[in-house]
Amino acid sequence: RIAEVLHQYGLSLDPHRIVSTLSVGERQRIEIVRALLLNPRLLIMDEPTSVLTPQEVGQLFETLRALSKSGCSILYISHKLHEIQELCEAATILRGGKVVGECDPKKESSRSMAEMMIGASLKTVEKDGGRKFGEEKFVVTSLTLPGEGDFGVPLNDISFTVRAGEIFGIAGVAGNGQNELLLALSGEVTSDVGNAVQLDGEPIGSHGTTPRRFVGLCAVPEERNGHGAVPEFTLCDNSILTARNRKSMVRYGVINSSIAMGYTEDVIEKFDVKTTGPTSTAGSLSGGNLQKYLMGREIMQTPEVLVVSQPTWGVDAGAAAAIHQALVDLAEGGSAIVVISQDLDELLAICDHMAVINEGRLSKTYNVGEVSIDEIGLLMGGVHGDPFATAEMTEAVHAH
Repeated sequence: RIAEVLHQYGLSLDPHRIVSTLSVGERQRIEIVRALLLNPRLLIMDEPTSVLTPQEVGQLFETLRALSKSGCSILYISHKLHEIQELCEAATILRGGKVVGECDPKKESSRSMAEMMIGASLKTVEKDGGRKFGEEKFVVTSLTLPGEGDFGVPLNDISFTVRAGEIFGIAGVAGNGQNELLLALSGEVTSDVGNAVQLDGEPIGSHGTTPRRFVGLCAVPEERNGHGAVPEFTLCDNSILTARNRKSMVRYGVINSSIAMGYTEDVIEKFDVKTTGPTSTAGSLSGGNLQKYLMGREIMQTPEVLVVSQPTWGVDAGAAAAIHQALVDLAEGGSAIVVISQDLDELLAICDHMAVINEGRLSKTYNVGEVSIDEIGLLMGGVHGDPFATAEMTEAVHAH
């Protein structure tokens, strides 16, 4: 029955996998399948498409429309406002846990609904499309690593280059090696080949996280609590964990608490983190506020290279725009940025070039202005590597 539902809705998942070995996105996919198995009369879905390709989203929407016609009521919660417009007959807008408006989404624009959500004008990300990039700053060459554990995704011959001032995006459906790639780029998993990862021409592939941070590489992982931050530690203590060297918080083995506290206060203020202060524990923050803190903590170190996974996961439209602008500003200052994300709209909005990861392999690099969402979706589905399949699938998309 599970295999039947997976096939019916076009969702790829091994039913025999242990849940603890799955990525956040794959776990979300399980929740979708579990709900559909119950033949529900009321189906409540919270951000169900964050792990799906555009083609799979279309298939899911067809299923939801069929369920609706059969009498099933659907409550669809999402920050992707174009999906609300496409799928829903009515929408309720929440802000700060309170209803602030109701509307017919088909009569509203995404921008007008977003402004209702945040209670202010939505700022457009300002990006200099004509800016020139600098020298090659971050170079990954034939990075190959085995998968960890029984279900880890091995990385196979990953190669890409990011220049100073460039934002490079990596798209893909959850569970295709994104987490393994983040670990390999950040230094949590090292390579036997030092030249597999280079920063400013220096081989760092065999270096761990601390040496990589010394030379200017910062990272934000997908998993917030327990990986990006220690839940039981204060925000100030969490700042010390990653910013102690670049912000001179530790000298001769002694922590300068005033510097650490001041830096954390700056992060909280600049990134509008809703918290009582730097002494709050990371575990006391909501997911969205913790995400804002983690992004701010790394961006404000002004790294030479920043690698981030799912940078706006769980934050509202206003906060997402602020994070996007901060990434663009960082790049314009000369940093090289790698953004790993399942949100194609996000990648297309802020990236200069991008590639797609599927089953641990990376596609060729595309100029963001020259590739469509449908083509990216096909690559996410795994057609790259076979030019004939890619051409055939692309023609099929255009035919529809």
